Amino acid sequence: MTKIRAAIKGIHGYVPEYILTNAELENMVDTNDEWITTRTGIRERRILKGEGQGTSVMGAAAVKGLLEKTGTNPEDVDLLICATVTPDMKFPATANLISDKVGIKNAFSFDVNAACSGFIYTLVTAAQFVESGRYKKVIVVGADKMSSIVDYTDRQTCVIFGDGASALLLEPSEEDQGIMDHIFQSDGSGYIHLHMKAGGSSYPPTHENIDTREHFVYQEGQAVYKFAVKNMADVAVEVIERNHLKPEDVAWLVPHQANMRIIEAVSRRSRVPMEKVMVNIHKYGNTTNATIPLCLWEYENQMKKGDNIILAAFGGGFTWGSIWLKWAYDPS
Repeated sequence: MTKIRAAIKGIHGYVPEYILTNAELENMVDTNDEWITTRTGIRERRILKGEGQGTSVMGAAAVKGLLEKTGTNPEDVDLLICATVTPDMKFPATANLISDKVGIKNAFSFDVNAACSGFIYTLVTAAQFVESGRYKKVIVVGADKMSSIVDYTDRQTCVIFGDGASALLLEPSEEDQGIMDHIFQSDGSGYIHLHMKAGGSSYPPTHENIDTREHFVYQEGQAVYKFAVKNMADVAVEVIERNHLKPEDVAWLVPHQANMRIIEAVSRRSRVPMEKVMVNIHKYGNTTNATIPLCLWEYENQMKKGDNIILAAFGGGFTWGSIWLKWAYDPS
């Protein structure tokens, strides 16, 4: 019996119009363009402006573009999963709101939160539904409005993050393409280095923790850097080696866009040269769950059917993992 695989059959992205440059950040906090670019590789990031504009707005724009691009009727979609750490509300799920905004009425939908690894976790989760044979059209969204949880008085974090969204369509394939293998790991003890303390059930919002700015991202940069370089690179190498691939067999390495130095370190450790590494951090910063799919969207016309693609991510929690997939279509 032929194995059914979940293949990516289309991808579309969305970033807000407003560009927050390093020059503008120089007027907000004690920083400068050289300091930011040297340490992060980021020159600008997109910010979603406007009252009541949440993550679902960007997610819906990405999904709408995906449906149009692939000629997919919203009513034919079976499932939509959204990876996000910045949901519009605690409930309902942002995936529910996105579905409603784009007219997806015959699907169920839910959110996944695994910090910056959320997109790859969600992609494999969605693949299981397709591989079961029960679902034909599944949409995966990676979207975050990081500007909503960033402290713009903290120069260590406010220079890193941006807003954005991307969505892809998974469909069944009996060809040798699609999601081929993955390795995921997590270590909850790492939360002390990267978290948002207030706003959950342990520390519900209060005047006190709002005044002490505990409802923003907290990150210990050096500790996170060390863990990310080692774990994201190691798991990428592991998924390559256990599938008997060589670095030269990899068409593209797609690392989470957290920091340019981390991206370069993962390239070195995996022995995949930088000319085969997808990079857009200089334009968008760290959009958390949107970084990897935004890369796939921007590089879509450079990929061809059968290309070996390695995705790798690392996020708060800690969470990390890597996926080997074979690209399922040629440039249009």
